[in-house]
Amino acid sequence: MKTRSDDLELLLAVVDSGGFSAAAERLGVPVARVSRAIQRLEERLQVPLLNRTTRSVALTAEGRCFVEEVRGGLEQLNAAEESLALTRGEPRGRLRVDAASPFVLHQLVPLVAEFRRHYPAIELELIASDDIINLLEQRTDVAIRIGALSDSSLHARLLGRSRLYLVASPEYLAAAGEPTSVAELPQHQRIGFLGSSNLNHWPVEGLDSEVTSTIASSSGEVVRQLCLAGHGIACLSNFMICEDLKAGRLKRVLETQMLHGGGREQVQAVYYRNTAMSGRIQAFLDVIAPRLRL
Repeated sequence: MKTRSDDLELLLAVVDSGGFSAAAERLGVPVARVSRAIQRLEERLQVPLLNRTTRSVALTAEGRCFVEEVRGGLEQLNAAEESLALTRGEPRGRLRVDAASPFVLHQLVPLVAEFRRHYPAIELELIASDDIINLLEQRTDVAIRIGALSDSSLHARLLGRSRLYLVASPEYLAAAGEPTSVAELPQHQRIGFLGSSNLNHWPVEGLDSEVTSTIASSSGEVVRQLCLAGHGIACLSNFMICEDLKAGRLKRVLETQMLHGGGREQVQAVYYRNTAMSGRIQAFLDVIAPRLRL
């Protein structure tokens, strides 16, 4: 009996997500559907693929070998389908795009309608994540990353640069005063990031050490919201605050002392070197690249 490819996709989702519930949440399907798919696979193959505990799942030895083959087979199937679609002159199929949540919200979401108008046959999936993911493990086609890259196995297409600014709400500055020098920053509330010390190195002339936060979050969008709510000064990329600055909801501080041109301002689309630029990725980047507001 042949194995259905959608069952195989669900198996990979369980393996990559670490559990049935996480896989179901990621794919937006009921947990029962995921469970039934794994059960069907194991019944057809007559071998257990997963060891289940109350907290997690792990591949059996047979399951590990099977999953390795499945990944390669599904990649070949997707490549074949894409090649056929390209002969008809239209990219089609699923495209998974990962980016930090602020980039998804402020840059990609406004461009979805334009992309869908150009390529209605592409099934677009936007993954909003504030963590650096493994593209293969998460079955992601392309990721938008902010800052210099450290993974040499990735292709990269520079989409542009987004300047960093120190910003605060007018209400905060009216209450706390506007700093006129770096020396005054310790007297202010400072909104920073959790989990990445690099993001707390503010590129300001005369500021050589990591800024100690008085309030912090792991999410760039939360940092933005805290700043809008008047909780202090934050260092944020222009791509996520340009509308706030234009509308007067945020105001730049120490603007003449900011150091621009560093690696953190780079905005790049990345994908693995061992895969050719697919028609879907090319189509996506060709639509969004000239329309981004960085």
